[in-house]
Amino acid sequence: MGDRPTVCSPLPKAASGGCTVQSALRHQKKSRRKKAWHLTLVSLLSLVLIGAGAGGVGAYKLSRSFDDQVATIDQVFPPASLRPAPSTGVAAEARNILVLGSDSRGVHNASISDLTGQRSDVIMVVHIPADHEGVWVMSIMRDSWVEIPGRGQSKINAALSWGGVPLAVQTVESLIKTRIDHVAVIDFEGFQAITDALGGVEIDNPVEFESSKIKGHTFAVGKQVVTGTEALAYSRERYAFADGDFTRVRNQQRFFKAMLSTVMSSRTVTNPATVVDLITAVTPWIAVDDGLDFALLAGLELQLRDLQGSDLTFFTLPTSGTGISDDGQSFVHVDRGALAPLQQAFQTDTLADYRP
Repeated sequence: MGDRPTVCSPLPKAASGGCTVQSALRHQKKSRRKKAWHLTLVSLLSLVLIGAGAGGVGAYKLSRSFDDQVATIDQVFPPASLRPAPSTGVAAEARNILVLGSDSRGVHNASISDLTGQRSDVIMVVHIPADHEGVWVMSIMRDSWVEIPGRGQSKINAALSWGGVPLAVQTVESLIKTRIDHVAVIDFEGFQAITDALGGVEIDNPVEFESSKIKGHTFAVGKQVVTGTEALAYSRERYAFADGDFTRVRNQQRFFKAMLSTVMSSRTVTNPATVVDLITAVTPWIAVDDGLDFALLAGLELQLRDLQGSDLTFFTLPTSGTGISDDGQSFVHVDRGALAPLQQAFQTDTLADYRP
């Protein structure tokens, strides 16, 4: 057998076989940056930041911190008879994670795993394809007018209130005609906590508006660093815009991407103290199904470690304007004519070829 190529240790404890301390440091920095993109799902799931810090802080410590502190949702999925058939072939290896965001915990002073009577203000489906060549994140407008199984036509965010997580899952599955594999519920306060733990996040705001959440505060046009309170107000604002939730969803996506850039920066991923602060900030504000544990996240991190931030794609469930229901509710029409290609893309794990 020929000589094996020299591999530098990621920790510069020694230099041998032609490896220098400097090259080992470069290897460590590159490795951390490559897997740091995975923290995008921190912005969306608020929990995958565990994976990127494991090398610097200690996987065992992070595993205990996550599995011991994150709330588990007791009932997540509807009966199998009410769900789409499982995917087959290569598509069976893809993963769909439903992310539900709510700011009701503080109002109800309840555990985040107790969602009775709460509406979901953020609804996203994170799709991880079988080939791990990218990640697709589909936002669903909370006022989308859909068929909620057993309840009739209503805004999609009512599903969580009426039937908890199982009905929310069933409603989303009926839209994409594909099974959801995991669920994460995030309290909006979690985004505020992450932003503060990062020391602020820089956003590039395209349209000036006065916040209805922070009295007297205006978000100017252009780049600006927002604190946790400002980030929460920016992501929740809809009253300042003529198109309401449409701009709100775009701003949420803009903020998530900005948070990604901050998390990916070297000052974050190479600082174990910051990683620990992020984990501490996140865990009180999330709840997951019992299968979405540290071991699963660590496996995902390994599979996705070579991706870059540019491999993340945001899009929105197709819509076709707004309307008023018979009982006076303002809602968003789902573009039914555009659903078939989207459903096909989810079913066959071909979102890479889908054009919103």
